[in-house]
Amino acid sequence: MWSTGVAIASVYGVISVSGLIGNITLIKTFCSAKSTRNVPNLFMSSLALGDVLLLVTCAPVDASRYLSETWLFGRVGCKVIPFIQLTSVGVSVFTLTALSADRYKAIVKPLDLQTSSTTASILLRAALIWLFSLVLAIPEAVFSDLHTFTIASTNESFTTCAPYPHAGDLHPKIHSMASFLIFYVIPLSVISVYYTFIARSLLRSASNLPVEGNVHAQRQVESRKRLAKTVLVFVGLFAVCWLPSHVIYLYRSYHYSQVDTSLVHFVCSVVARILAFTNSCLNPFALYLLSKTFKKQFTRQLCCCCRVNCKRSPQSPTHYNTRVTSVRSTHYSVASLSIINGRQIYQEDYV
Repeated sequence: MWSTGVAIASVYGVISVSGLIGNITLIKTFCSAKSTRNVPNLFMSSLALGDVLLLVTCAPVDASRYLSETWLFGRVGCKVIPFIQLTSVGVSVFTLTALSADRYKAIVKPLDLQTSSTTASILLRAALIWLFSLVLAIPEAVFSDLHTFTIASTNESFTTCAPYPHAGDLHPKIHSMASFLIFYVIPLSVISVYYTFIARSLLRSASNLPVEGNVHAQRQVESRKRLAKTVLVFVGLFAVCWLPSHVIYLYRSYHYSQVDTSLVHFVCSVVARILAFTNSCLNPFALYLLSKTFKKQFTRQLCCCCRVNCKRSPQSPTHYNTRVTSVRSTHYSVASLSIINGRQIYQEDYV
């Protein structure tokens, strides 16, 4: 089992490193220049910040469960880590809901968007999402604690971090169902309603546009379609990646009096947890694949790093200096790699 634990922890490591590089780069990209400080990009930066928080704090803790049979982070860690994880999940799903609402305004009610697109109002909305997520996560910190469980088949006991004690069936069922509804079903239902109206509006606008002549309007519709598609892909990734985790949690909550030690349950749990954390690293790469402008600027930035190394090397008196320069550039590229966001098209922020 040690080799299995190391393999699982290695997968967590790959997810964490790639997710941190992608999300930190995305945040620096969208916050570095005033031209990129628009509604979708600032919301995406907030989404990326929540993912960074999850990858830095919760991913290593989750990986440690497969390397050690005991909880390593004490009672304080047992309260803080679940609180941070649920906060990050809340930030993700509620930010995606806000992004969908923004796309709804941009496409269905564009006049309303102009009055609510100032940087201050966007930051206020993002801050309120964080505050709301923090408040909803407070019960997780209150009830999570170190609890002792017993495996009926072997009569072995172990102590681990859990959101509620072993005794009682009502609390686990309420907790799991409330989490599923608040952090998954209700937000995704609201997003579905928004995108139903968006699809209807885009179909109407496409049928009403003249075949020739109105180039400006055609480009505007295409720009809105692209950005709405990007947000929809983000929503789809969240829905797919977090559904197995919610299903496993519901199953455990409704069978809480028994500790399932079967191989099937173990494999399903590992896959569900890895999928949930994978969602925190996918958005930057999805954006890279969906946006030609973003992809071009990302590639250009990498080429710029290479050109800087080439320019410095002839000035270096020895190969030692050249190697030091290259190592320094490579080291700092992880933390400071930046991408220049794409152009604004008719005041529609295309990422």
